[in-house]
Amino acid sequence: MNGSLNNELIRSYSRIHKAYNHLVQLDANKLDLTAVQLKTLYRIYFQPDIGIGELATKLSLTKSTVSGIIDRLSQRQLIERTIPEDNRRAVNIQLTEEGHSIMKQYFAGTSTLSKKVKEVMELPEEEINKILELNGKILAILSEIEEEQL
Repeated sequence: MNGSLNNELIRSYSRIHKAYNHLVQLDANKLDLTAVQLKTLYRIYFQPDIGIGELATKLSLTKSTVSGIIDRLSQRQLIERTIPEDNRRAVNIQLTEEGHSIMKQYFAGTSTLSKKVKEVMELPEEEINKILELNGKILAILSEIEEEQL
């Protein structure tokens, strides 16, 4: 494969990632949140009573980073921590009423990201399936490198 085509492929993923993050940031700004706070609330909304470790894994962040995000969201009374009765050492996270209100605003149709994702999903199904297939192959190749180094 020639080098310029290889570079263009990698740059295209970088540009897609950057565009996605920009859209998340636009949505977060509308809600007076940071992008990572919005992603965190989104995760908690769809998985209430999630633990910090699992939340960190889902967000691809460290536990200490997620703990700081949770602290700031808790100070704004958007989430609350609970301790399950069956495991007093665990801490689960859920949205407060205010947190649910923020997510309702997000899902009310004003999300720039949601509008753009909807446009992408209007591509022909065959094209989406081909993209998913190719992305799966690329991910498998990139993941092999990680496993070889472990």
